Amino acid sequence: MAKRKKSIKLNIIISLLIVLLICFGGFFYYYLLGISKNSSSAKTSPVEKGAPVNILVSGVDIGDPSLKGSNIPKRTDTIILMNYNPESKEINMVSIPRDTLIRINGKNEKINAANAIGGQDMLIQAVEQLFNIDINYYGKVDYTGFDKIIDTIGGIDVVIKQNMNYDDESQNLHIHFNKGEKVHLDGKKAEEFFRWRKNNDGTGLAEGDLGRIENQHEFIGKVVDKFKSPLIIAKMPSILSTVSKYSEANMQPEEMLKYAYIISKTDKSKIAISTIKGDPVYINGASYFAYNEKSNAELLGIIHGNYSNSVNSSSGANEYRKGLKIEVLNGTNKNGLAKEYADKLKQKGYTNIVTGNGTKAKKSKAVLYGIDKSYEDTVKEDMGLSNVENNQQKNKSFDIIVTIGEDYK
Repeated sequence: MAKRKKSIKLNIIISLLIVLLICFGGFFYYYLLGISKNSSSAKTSPVEKGAPVNILVSGVDIGDPSLKGSNIPKRTDTIILMNYNPESKEINMVSIPRDTLIRINGKNEKINAANAIGGQDMLIQAVEQLFNIDINYYGKVDYTGFDKIIDTIGGIDVVIKQNMNYDDESQNLHIHFNKGEKVHLDGKKAEEFFRWRKNNDGTGLAEGDLGRIENQHEFIGKVVDKFKSPLIIAKMPSILSTVSKYSEANMQPEEMLKYAYIISKTDKSKIAISTIKGDPVYINGASYFAYNEKSNAELLGIIHGNYSNSVNSSSGANEYRKGLKIEVLNGTNKNGLAKEYADKLKQKGYTNIVTGNGTKAKKSKAVLYGIDKSYEDTVKEDMGLSNVENNQQKNKSFDIIVTIGEDYK
């Protein structure tokens, strides 16, 4: 009799769990269906079995404030390719600067204009041509949606690294943060942090949009951390409700749940955030960011699934070493030290090295210019010096400049 009662209780519990799962599943499906219903007729490619999955995520601005209506042309303020490799279980988030040079209808354009000129289709085509890939899915949100979503997850805490003071009355945008302060960013404040790149007096990030992207990467990393926390589960109903109202995507509900689960379960060491490499150029008085395919060979290999994004990947690290230009200068009176140090670097896989004499130095020093963050620690370790300085700005001639000082042994 006791066993029968236990069996009845167990059946009741199982039945209740099944009902709850059905209810929650239906709830999630209902809201996710709302997101997919918002999608346009933009053309994307189906996912091939075992192949990398490419999801294009974009954030659009408010458009021309003087125009009214629901179909105002909007430029993309943020463009990120999210690439998932089902074999290595790695996720790569690649930022594309909004000033990236592309061709539209035979004319030079910045990639942030693609959506305004030809809608989501044109933006998808531009990114596909840039990386020689197929886009499988896309997601788009405007700043109203961005604000609401950040509010719903409870905001993000950041430490401000630069003084930020910028005002734009036409967009009702007022950004005011002080360097060094720890700030809790609600939706509106998060938008301000995300968009800032210069101050009212013209000062700001030396790298312009590239510096702004670095701030965005820090913010995105904190959002990913928040979504990986178990505490986010209680907020999922309100998050889904908000996302369904303010975003657009061409994923089916089950696909959204699938990739959301993948992100939540992926170890942080297997999530890489980077920016495409290129050079600033001026064409007919207009400034652009010129994408350089050769400089992005490592990144393209990762996106196409040819090798891992892990810094521990020997093939990836070796390919990156080969692409770096290094200058080694002898800052002592002892002959042959620059060549001796260069030979050590060659043993580690660096091939493009020139040597010469430099100004006298007591201490040896290496300066890295614009090194990919994924390989920064590896390169620093390879230098074998206690004094290694990292400079985010590119050097026109070399990626690394080493000065051998009197302390070199």
